[in-house]
Amino acid sequence: MTPITRRAALGTLAAAAMATDAQAQAATLKMASATVNDVQHEWLRRYDAALREKLGGRVTGEIYPASQLGAIPRMVEGLLLGTIESFVTPTSFVVPVDPRMQVFDAPGLFRSPEHLQRVITDPEVRARSLALLEPRGVKGIGIFYNSPVVVLSRRPIRTLADFRGQKIRTFASPLQTRPMEHLGATAVPMALSEVMPALQSGAIDGLLAGIPVLSALRYFDVAKAVTEIHPAIVVSTFLVNKRWFDRQPAEVRRVMTEEGERIDKDLYAWTTNAIQEANSAWTAGGGELIRLAPEEQERMMRELRTLGEGILASSAPVKAEYDLLLRAAERLA
Repeated sequence: MTPITRRAALGTLAAAAMATDAQAQAATLKMASATVNDVQHEWLRRYDAALREKLGGRVTGEIYPASQLGAIPRMVEGLLLGTIESFVTPTSFVVPVDPRMQVFDAPGLFRSPEHLQRVITDPEVRARSLALLEPRGVKGIGIFYNSPVVVLSRRPIRTLADFRGQKIRTFASPLQTRPMEHLGATAVPMALSEVMPALQSGAIDGLLAGIPVLSALRYFDVAKAVTEIHPAIVVSTFLVNKRWFDRQPAEVRRVMTEEGERIDKDLYAWTTNAIQEANSAWTAGGGELIRLAPEEQERMMRELRTLGEGILASSAPVKAEYDLLLRAAERLA
């Protein structure tokens, strides 16, 4: 048996100490989402892979899609309290945290997905947008294109008159609830995890969402008609509890920030393709894609933009934020 030298023993102890220290320093990053197999889930997959590659285990990512950590309001609470380190969501669902977040839902603000991408990747816009929730203890890491808004309904919506009397699930934002009311529908804010049973039972008649979510979760098994109203484009954001983030070493914070920005830009082409595939999957599943007549679409957008500007003007901080975003959107048109 080979004797253990003093040097070898010290080396073994040092290696063990280093391993223990590295293990103690490793931070767990739970990443929550209400959706699955869509752009938000893909963002998390790419971010997790990037952190593993760049940080070598100093941050351990755990992805929890499909509301595994609770309904959206509970995940927002967890993010604020720090029981969930991070959460990816449409900006609409953090409007209760700070009403200024509703500016991204303004009807007619973004003329196309390409226009939206130019605006939210603009360095000045991006920095300001990601900093909005910091006073509430939440740091923005990513903000990215999700999908245009469509409406799914059990009773097809082929004209504006078809909205009347329908109970439509919306995001938790006045810029979704008030437009539905303007069109004669009853707006029902509801977390995504509650929508399918509500639609099946008839508690609601339809919902506002993006087509990738509807196809991925097979909503065509319950309702067939999707009307591509596109009053606004869903913007999603990846948020991290600021206390957790600030405790991380400088190198970890730098990598987390830089990789979020990179993925925001790189994911646009994937998202565009995913929407096309979701449309195909919807019709392959027996669903129908409907568009309003051009004159009705134009009338709806004109009325909803006026309505939206009125809603945003009712709060001075919200209006100020909207005016800044609007100027950027005009500059980057």
